[in-house]
Amino acid sequence: MKFTIDIKKRPSWLVIALREVSSFFFSPVAYIVMALFLAITGFLFFSTFFLYNQASMRPFFSLLPILFAFFIPAMTMRLFADEKRTGTMEVLLTLPVTGRDVVMGKFAGSVVSIAVLLLPTLAYPLTISLVGELDPGVVAGGYIGSLFLGSAFAAVGIFASVQTDNQIIAFVTGFVICAALVFINSFLVLLPPGVVKFFSYISAGAHFENIARGVLDSRDFIYFISLSALFLLRTIIIVDDRRNA
Repeated sequence: MKFTIDIKKRPSWLVIALREVSSFFFSPVAYIVMALFLAITGFLFFSTFFLYNQASMRPFFSLLPILFAFFIPAMTMRLFADEKRTGTMEVLLTLPVTGRDVVMGKFAGSVVSIAVLLLPTLAYPLTISLVGELDPGVVAGGYIGSLFLGSAFAAVGIFASVQTDNQIIAFVTGFVICAALVFINSFLVLLPPGVVKFFSYISAGAHFENIARGVLDSRDFIYFISLSALFLLRTIIIVDDRRNA
């Protein structure tokens, strides 16, 4: 997709973000990912709602980190890998933008895409509110946590994508890192006592569970912001190094 950046009218990162959003939703990958995501989450929600007679969002939010670990790397795997494969990466880096603009633009576009992915799932709490008692704290906390978790995983996926020109390798790398952050809390009993506290803190699943329960602790938000910043900063360094090479 041909594009130009007019820094006099709009911030460069915003132009790149808009480009990424439009590019994503004009590709069949977007609709395949969205269809699969909604099919799986819909099955998980309505199976507990009708089969087990549980009007609750907790089963949905409890499995969301696992689903995000798979779907978000699938959404972000092309961001740099495809640019490098098609040769548009070199064109992008010759434009009057910084590495930070490029990375933050792609990150912002990814976060918007994740928000759109979650938007149809608002039908689930709406369904509960019509037939049963809805816990607004759980719903609000779950969706807030989902955006922070999704943003962190998007940063991981972008970092994985900048490493290679192969989208499959980018997906697998992103998935492995995200899955490790989700499941590490499940293996704490196997670790030496001296490192349990550290690995417990770096568990994305544990921090998401706290927010999804409606407990808004600043430490959980700091974790997700720090995780996003860590991978984005590393990606910016890689992009700048390639620009200056």
